[in-house]
Amino acid sequence: MAEHASRLRLSGLCFLLQVVIILLFAVLVRYSPEGSPGCAPQLNCSRRSQDPALQQPPGFRDVHVQVLLSFGLLVVLLGRYGPGSAAIIILITAFAIQWAVLMQGMLFFFLNGKIYVGAQSMVSADFCTAAVLISTGAVLGRVNPVQMLLLALLEVTVCTLNEYILLGLMGVSDSGRSLTVHTFGAYFGLMVSRALYQPHQDRRKREEQQDKGPQTDVFAVVGTIYLWIFWPSFTSTTTTVPHSAENWAVLNTYFSLVASTVSTFILCPVLYEESTPRMVQIQDATLAGMAVMGMAGEMLVAPFGALIAGFLVGLISPLGFRFFTPVLHSRLKIQDTCGVHNTHGLPGVLGALLGTLLTLLATADTHGHRLELVFPLVAQGSRTITDQALVQLGALPLTLLLATLGGFLTGRVLKIKGLRRSPEAQYKENSVSREVAEEERDPSGKEELGTSTLV
Repeated sequence: MAEHASRLRLSGLCFLLQVVIILLFAVLVRYSPEGSPGCAPQLNCSRRSQDPALQQPPGFRDVHVQVLLSFGLLVVLLGRYGPGSAAIIILITAFAIQWAVLMQGMLFFFLNGKIYVGAQSMVSADFCTAAVLISTGAVLGRVNPVQMLLLALLEVTVCTLNEYILLGLMGVSDSGRSLTVHTFGAYFGLMVSRALYQPHQDRRKREEQQDKGPQTDVFAVVGTIYLWIFWPSFTSTTTTVPHSAENWAVLNTYFSLVASTVSTFILCPVLYEESTPRMVQIQDATLAGMAVMGMAGEMLVAPFGALIAGFLVGLISPLGFRFFTPVLHSRLKIQDTCGVHNTHGLPGVLGALLGTLLTLLATADTHGHRLELVFPLVAQGSRTITDQALVQLGALPLTLLLATLGGFLTGRVLKIKGLRRSPEAQYKENSVSREVAEEERDPSGKEELGTSTLV
């Protein structure tokens, strides 16, 4: 009876949340008027509403593909929880997009008591969902589906607040989301992991999770291919400047990607007893090389800068896995299941610092007319370049503060006794259900197998 009630808990929570969202959409949400991709008339939607790329179906589609396929496949790493994780990732994505449309709509697209949605609001919701999926990578295999849904509910709220403060109030330039997606998602998830720490259970789960099944490399191959195809346009979708600079963001991301991949082939054979890196390590390098270009993608004026940044972060990520991840677990009591600190956290922080440096070096001679588009407040005379650089730098500790505080409080909520249920129990239930289903589909095969075993 208790097991039956536990199984229905997820179903009941999904029903409740979906009904609430439908009611909120019915009361508050309307489509934006024609001629505005995501902003109602006279509505201050910040600089993001001016992005012409949001009106292009390919860019809009690439973001959705990137979030669902690339992020979804990349967090499904463990052979033990792989199939169940894939299903839950789809659930989290479906819920987080809806909730993010509401939360972001309240702050960015609200006018006369209504939220006006369009392509812009959907893309922004996808970015917020990506931050949630990054966080789930830190706690995968240690939280059950009900806890993951609540994590998405709380994280989307805090992520939206962080984005509003940085992009809406402070005027930070972070088109590729080094801070609001990569850094925030990584450290939010790490603090949730810290709050959920249980010495004996975590030690056993860590031993179980060391053996990643053969499907791990399959997921890594497919996820990495999608990263190579779709991430550059994912990074440039919210760039605040026209197509010429959008192409710069795409190209800089590609240059960083290829350099970080080569770095992995340089360093991994030195750190590990393998002649060539495993596919998962190449995947990690790909993520790191792209995350570091989030803020700097539209600011770099020469390709060699992107190559240097990608090369360095491609070295830092494997070093983090080799030396820093064990320290996280042994000293800080943080178990990072999928290594989000090395693939999103550190590269996101480095990307923010690189963006600050590039802001400080920006001049009318180097950027030309693009200076007004990348840093409109500077071009208008409201700020100096030094002021803008200080704002970019100040956004980093603010993001870390909101991520760590929000993550720790979320972890404490998820640790409430009534919510705790081992993901292993869910895994066993799914396994039993699949065996029963297979037996119902082909009972003769199992009977023959049993007979031959007895013989």
